[in-house]
Amino acid sequence: MSLLGTITSPEDVQRLTLEQTQELAGEIRAFLVDSVSRTGGHLGPNLGVVELTIAMHRVFSSPTDTFVFDTGHQSYVHKLLTGRQDFSALRKQGGLSGYPSRAESDHDVVENSHASTALSWGDGIAKANVVRGLTDRHVVAVIGDGALTGGMAWEALNNIAESQDRRLVVVVNDNGRSYSPTIGGLAHHLSTLRTTHGYESFLQWGKRTLNRSGAPGRFAYEWLHGLKKGLKDVVAPQGMFEDLGIKYVGPVDGHDVEAMEHALRRAKAYGAPVIVHAITEKGRGYTPAEQDVADRFHAVGKIHPETGLPVAPSRFGWTSVFADEIVQIGRRRSDVVAITAAMLEPVGLKPFAQAFPERTFDVGIAEQHAATSAAGMAFAGLHPVVAVYATFLNRAFDQVLMDVALHKAGVTFVLDRAGITGDDGASHNGMWDMAMLRIVPGLRLAAPRDEETLRTALRESVDVDDAPTVVRYPKGALGDPLPAVDTVDGVDLLAVPGEAPTTAPEGSGPRARVLLVGPGSMARVALDAAESLTAHGVDVTVASPTWVLPVPSALVKLAGEHDLVVSIEDGVADGGVGALLAQRSLEGGVRTPVHALGLPAQFLDHATRDQVASANRLTSADVARDVLDALAELTRG
Repeated sequence: MSLLGTITSPEDVQRLTLEQTQELAGEIRAFLVDSVSRTGGHLGPNLGVVELTIAMHRVFSSPTDTFVFDTGHQSYVHKLLTGRQDFSALRKQGGLSGYPSRAESDHDVVENSHASTALSWGDGIAKANVVRGLTDRHVVAVIGDGALTGGMAWEALNNIAESQDRRLVVVVNDNGRSYSPTIGGLAHHLSTLRTTHGYESFLQWGKRTLNRSGAPGRFAYEWLHGLKKGLKDVVAPQGMFEDLGIKYVGPVDGHDVEAMEHALRRAKAYGAPVIVHAITEKGRGYTPAEQDVADRFHAVGKIHPETGLPVAPSRFGWTSVFADEIVQIGRRRSDVVAITAAMLEPVGLKPFAQAFPERTFDVGIAEQHAATSAAGMAFAGLHPVVAVYATFLNRAFDQVLMDVALHKAGVTFVLDRAGITGDDGASHNGMWDMAMLRIVPGLRLAAPRDEETLRTALRESVDVDDAPTVVRYPKGALGDPLPAVDTVDGVDLLAVPGEAPTTAPEGSGPRARVLLVGPGSMARVALDAAESLTAHGVDVTVASPTWVLPVPSALVKLAGEHDLVVSIEDGVADGGVGALLAQRSLEGGVRTPVHALGLPAQFLDHATRDQVASANRLTSADVARDVLDALAELTRG
């Protein structure tokens, strides 16, 4: 049996010799490459924290000691060491989550994969331990150097330093990267720390030499040691942590189990907040990842483990269309600038950055700053385009509301992975944006359904200079074009009633008139449902407005011309755009019933997009059945 196969709990890790931990690290890397290449997942981050995680489990005792992983995408090793070694259905329905999950194990605490939160969680748990008198346990918060670019992390550090009675160890996993190379002043500072050994060497020399020189030498050494802070600022500027009042240990080789154990034991024994600065390499031990300049295999689909090449080439997707169109816009408009929050390549801004480096700004994992900085740029005469994953805009809602919208700033937010994303689970489903943003005064939101409507929406959005605009689109490959057969005051109609085969019995009375509203990725669902309904003798009009906020007046007018309106959205139905259409229809004197179909206001487990849609009755067959049921109810009424 392999050594990894004998590990069922952290206690098994603690019984290993140091030599065995090296063997275990090798087996874990081989397991990760083999398993994740079959399922897809976050490979690079986990290859980089193997020894670090082993050392944590040898020094601390989870779950009595609490481990908190910032973002959580580097928790695969932790899962393996806590008895979860079946990765065959990783990130699939019924299988292991790609992030920590309380449903899986008592060893998991924080499920939210949004960055820069671990230190606040750690601070809160450590405070609770003090209040409850639990002096026998520690909190270990692991945060990457990229997540330290988020302001929330520094708010937490400021509070962590407030008290010296909290048993909290902060492990800074410093690999110079978040997704791509970490940027900003903090990154430069940590880079200096990684490469500076002068301070420790100098202090060791002083201690050996001066202490041998009698009383004057010892006095000189004590004086020199008293200047420790100043010396650190000169030869190893780590003072930024100690200025906060937090003890600092490091830098430490994060791939040396013995060194990491030593550092962590020192931190544990200190009895107060300590920062342990570990230097690691993302993708460590897997040549294809180490040679991947872009993101060291941060997240991969199914790949050939020998080469790292995709098993199947990815189809041209929504992000690629945005990447191409924003460059074309940039060539025409010198005032258009791009902002990303540490995700230049994932959101498609790399081509823009290559074409216009002076007009591209990576602010780090700081969505709040990105939004307000964009408002400032708009005031100063630019048109910023802020590209983020839809779920991450949640973090900047206040800034969108009070800094951008209140000041009528012409800022465009491009939301990638909007709606159902599936396999990354609750924290990555971009299902909140439309319900959240519908209350922002003046905001205009587009949900394009295909390549042409995406390109058009982007061009129209940057022409708005007196309000925020939002363009949202789903994760994955583009579908076929969905051309309009007619347009009513700017609202595209994809299908209108016509002569079509029907199974309705003759003499059954006038045909019911139904308006299906399917914005964005739900346009295809609406079309397929319409085909089924037409066969049942229903006259169906399918509308797919590209601009859904504010509700187009033409859509309200269309609602009044039908017997039933059903809206379908891949966001939260409660308070979503369908609910807003119903409200606007009533306000306009339209009495046609409006049924809003969408996702429940619940956190959805990881599964494929199709599985999530099916579970929440958002397939075309479900929609058709719901329409027929609603029509039957109207007839009975």
